[in-house]
Amino acid sequence: MAFTLRKHSAIKGKKIQLFLIQDLKIEPKVGQRLTSKGRIFDENMNQINAGEEIPTEHIFIAVFEGQTRGLNPLIEFTDFAIFDKPTHLMVHPISKNTPYSLLDEIRYHFGEDANLIHRIDAETSGLVIVGKNKKSEIELKDMFQEKKYHKSYLAIVCGKIDKEIMIDKNIDKEGLLIGVKMKTCEKSEGGKESFTIIKPLKYNQEKDLTLIEAIPLTGRQHQIRIHLHSIGHTILGDPIYGIDDINAENYLNKTLSKEDRFIITKSHRLWLHANYLEFTYKNNIYKIFSKNQDLYKEFF
Repeated sequence: MAFTLRKHSAIKGKKIQLFLIQDLKIEPKVGQRLTSKGRIFDENMNQINAGEEIPTEHIFIAVFEGQTRGLNPLIEFTDFAIFDKPTHLMVHPISKNTPYSLLDEIRYHFGEDANLIHRIDAETSGLVIVGKNKKSEIELKDMFQEKKYHKSYLAIVCGKIDKEIMIDKNIDKEGLLIGVKMKTCEKSEGGKESFTIIKPLKYNQEKDLTLIEAIPLTGRQHQIRIHLHSIGHTILGDPIYGIDDINAENYLNKTLSKEDRFIITKSHRLWLHANYLEFTYKNNIYKIFSKNQDLYKEFF
């Protein structure tokens, strides 16, 4: 992630919010975000906060500029594109110190108005939709919020699954040592209704691993991971579910070495892949498959 300082002639003594809106023609929401995130500075590199007057003849605005590492869209249309994200890549920076994320590639290819429509975990690989402009971003995000799409995942799980399963278990935050960790619970205990269809595809008897298709009918955090773990079929390589909390916390704090992670989880990655997306946009039906399904050939 790279921020570039852009210099602008300013009106000394004018309120920064008014200057952004009236003179730089920046939308109020964008201007508010720039000031709240501390991205506006005077000539002495002092931060200018919302409500303050501009103290110098020029101001500097820190603007995100995407950097590329050679990741291209899987497919591109007029209003949106789809990336086939590799594992170990965050879709969005978590701070200014995040060196690289999928958002870098999005902004590099499509400019400042392009944005993510939905997110998947850093370790989950596969399909991610990107809106190329603000109008398509709003429409596509509404589609996701209203669940007007169909998606499925491939996963390698521990143990043998030999029949289709519907997992109907509520999901809630665990609330213990690891803040991002979820748990399944009885419907009487609260949580959110969650449904996942599991279809077995292939079984490796030597390694006792099953390749499955997972179809989430709801969109809860870590839904597929915790649902599979709850029925005794943890996803291969999961660094949070199926291992002890100390090692899971070490993984999240980036203090778990790659060697220890491999020993503990039996893999270098989480074997969960967003493989298929189907949705309707402007009366056209789109059915998109990942081109990285051969990732699983080493096991099956």
